[in-house]
Parts: sequence; structure tokens; C-alpha cells
Amino acid sequence: MNVWKWVGLAGVVGVAAVGVAAGTATVKRRRRDYVEANSSDLRDRLHARFDEAEARRAG
Repeated sequence: MNVWKWVGLAGVVGVAAVGVAAGTATVKRRRRDYVEANSSDLRDRLHARFDEAEARRAG
């Protein structure tokens, strides 16, 4: 019985580690999109997001 507790604990730790790795990769990808973009691309994206939010609010 004690072996199954360790197997279960190892499974939980493995799932948590995969979740952390996936979350970290997503954050790095989003950050890279902003860091590597030039200012006019960023401005265009922000204006598009603002227009979309205004349309939802008015909508």
C-alpha cells in the first residue's frame, strides 16, 4: 500500500511540473512577442485592442 502512495505522489508532482513548464513557456512567448516587435506594430496592436474593447462596451 505504501508503494502506491509514492506512485500517486510522483504522479501529482509530475503533473504540476508539466503545468509550470507550459505556463512558463507561454509567458516567455508573449513577452518575446512584445520585446521583439517594433513600436509601430505594438501601437497598431494596442489600437486594435482598444477599438475592440470600445465596440464591446458600446455593443
